[in-house]
Amino acid sequence: MNNYGKLQTGLFLKEQLHRSPQKIMPPATLFYQRVLQGLRAYAGNVRAFSRNATLYLLSTILSSSAFGVFRLLFNFYVLSLGYDQALVGNLVAASSMTALVAAIPMGYLADLLGRKLSLIGGGLVMVVAICGMLLFPSPTIFILMNILMGLGQSISGVTMGPFLMENSGEKERTYLFSFSSGISMAASSVGNWIGGLLPTWLAVYAGGDATSASAYRLALTIVAVAASTAVVPLFLMTIQRGKVVERSLFAPFTYFKSHPALLGKLVLPMLVTSIGAGLVMPFMNVFFRQVHGQSDSAIGTLFAFGSLAMGVGLLIAPPLAEKYGKIQFVVITQALSIPFLALLGFSPLYWAAAAAYYIRVALMNMSGPVYQTFVMEKVEPSARATVASLVSMASNFGWAFSPTISGYIQVKHGFAPAFMLTMILYMLSISLYWGFFWTRARKT
Repeated sequence: MNNYGKLQTGLFLKEQLHRSPQKIMPPATLFYQRVLQGLRAYAGNVRAFSRNATLYLLSTILSSSAFGVFRLLFNFYVLSLGYDQALVGNLVAASSMTALVAAIPMGYLADLLGRKLSLIGGGLVMVVAICGMLLFPSPTIFILMNILMGLGQSISGVTMGPFLMENSGEKERTYLFSFSSGISMAASSVGNWIGGLLPTWLAVYAGGDATSASAYRLALTIVAVAASTAVVPLFLMTIQRGKVVERSLFAPFTYFKSHPALLGKLVLPMLVTSIGAGLVMPFMNVFFRQVHGQSDSAIGTLFAFGSLAMGVGLLIAPPLAEKYGKIQFVVITQALSIPFLALLGFSPLYWAAAAAYYIRVALMNMSGPVYQTFVMEKVEPSARATVASLVSMASNFGWAFSPTISGYIQVKHGFAPAFMLTMILYMLSISLYWGFFWTRARKT
């Protein structure tokens, strides 16, 4: 311990003895009080959320629960109709490619409509897309409806960041971003768990077994009904005058021309991460079924606890980011996730792969809202929707191309090459975060 540390420790003990010579606080009691103080501070930041933010969180709970079921069962639904993983990859690519291409015009449209109408429209469009795939189950309709879903995801995605910034103060902002993602993951975990059991419950009414197309179709019909309820809280939000921003359709390109270095540094690491994630993450349910031979209910339970682990990680992220720094937190958590990604992809033991899955999703994803807050704070308010569009493009770029490539790789060579490429890309992304921001923050 250096002299400064000794001095601080001595002053602390002296103060304790001065107050009560017979009652020096035990370390366990001191730790308990610090935890309690931290929880009170966290609760205070949550209570500071605005009414609009609270209604948005309620909508997030409802939609995440519904789409937790959808994400688990939709791939199985496509496979149950006799199609292969190549089509699954193409469908993921179709929605992500649409979200990528539409990010800039959707950002422009979101500014014209306002945050409230944009969020409502995005939710309704995704519900319509699900209904279309259930009513007309063919590859062509699947692709068209995934394109429509990409439009809904795009306008919702580019609206979320600016909406949360405009409906939060500087004090609770990081908490709101992380709490929004955390509550989404917790609700998704419930959806995953229900999704694993729903086909079994509905098989009797569908007239087939739990893995039949009819059982999956009936389960996804319930998902569509549940997802439609998520837009109800959005109608109750108060429209704030002056929040609609008028800007040129070419504003993103103009802003990029004016700030190429800043935007390049903010966007490039996310772009590399998305390319890696798109190779394996859309296929995790297929991976656990084909590689480890697990049932729908087992995979649903696995995904439920995985989403719950992610939600817990997202909820504890804000105080850790405040203590260690946003970029430091992003680099450390993502770097720690890579060994567990390797264990997930290459362990022959199901229990080891499942444990690695839990830890990996918590570590890799808990940094997302922290970095999103960091990005929004780096740009002026008038440019947030523009930057949100560019960030959305970066996030969807890999998911637009990687699933198609990965689907064909899996058909020919299995999952191993996809996991190897993902790890390499994640390491590159972490190096970019470190080089662009950590070293600069350390010098400052």
